[in-house]
Amino acid sequence: MDVDKEIQVLSEKIKILRNELKKGNKSVLKELVKYRRKFKKLAKEKTKELSAWERTQLARHPKRPHTIDYIKNIFTDFTELHGDRRFGDDKAIIAGFAFFEGIPVAVIGHEKGKDTKEKIERNFGMPHPEGYRKAIRVMKLAEKFNRPVFTFIDTPGAYPGVGAEERGQSQAIAESIMTMGSLRIPIIATVIGEGGSGGALALGVADKVLMLENSIYSVISPEGCAAILFKSQEKAPEAAESLKITAKDLKELGIIDCIVPEPLGGAHLQPEKMYRLLKRALRNTLKSIRDIPPDRLVENRQSKFYSMGKFIEK
Repeated sequence: MDVDKEIQVLSEKIKILRNELKKGNKSVLKELVKYRRKFKKLAKEKTKELSAWERTQLARHPKRPHTIDYIKNIFTDFTELHGDRRFGDDKAIIAGFAFFEGIPVAVIGHEKGKDTKEKIERNFGMPHPEGYRKAIRVMKLAEKFNRPVFTFIDTPGAYPGVGAEERGQSQAIAESIMTMGSLRIPIIATVIGEGGSGGALALGVADKVLMLENSIYSVISPEGCAAILFKSQEKAPEAAESLKITAKDLKELGIIDCIVPEPLGGAHLQPEKMYRLLKRALRNTLKSIRDIPPDRLVENRQSKFYSMGKFIEK
């Protein structure tokens, strides 16, 4: 993104000057203040009214924090569980138990990987059926021990390969959706990057669904929609607008419950601040649902999702 490039340059200059200041070089203070003001002004101007396609690009930014980053910076004593007890371990999904401000919880999320080697290892965040079965296993354990579940959504979609289909991809997604719909414990889902199709929804049936400001959530990618409807992926920006995939659009439609603001320029420029903002949002959200009786929790959750898509003809 051209917008991101301009802001990124200023951000890098600010980091260099901050490091110099930390080393005791006070002569850079005036210059640092100047660049910070310039950064804030530019970031506010450029990100105030981003298009759906520009937000899609930010949601896919290679330096954007991933599930593993949020686990390390928001939770403590995370213990990862592996395998679905049927076929193998899918590294596109991270699942396990941790503590959230002293409260024992379960944490599950898509993981895309960062460098090329890790992206291939984690299949670019596209889970196989064993990934969803691993998630289901952790969810059921969380219910058994009465632990709230936090999920982090960041995937282009479930892996559509032949092997995945042969091992029951659609069934695994359906079972995950069904399991989340009936869990008698609090569930909070957060879309931190891409929320693509059923692969995202499999971790998205929650009491409260949060979205980071520059994340997206849709039944299909803009490129996929453009290829089907317009017979050309070049019309992806137009498709992105039509799909209503941004946090603002989905909040207005009642699909999500809360928009978590991102630092100026996007989460990738100030990840530490992003961790603090999301941690606060998760704390407040958990507090609002933690004491709801299990029967009412399930009833409210199911009613919420059953009501989506209803409309009144005039």
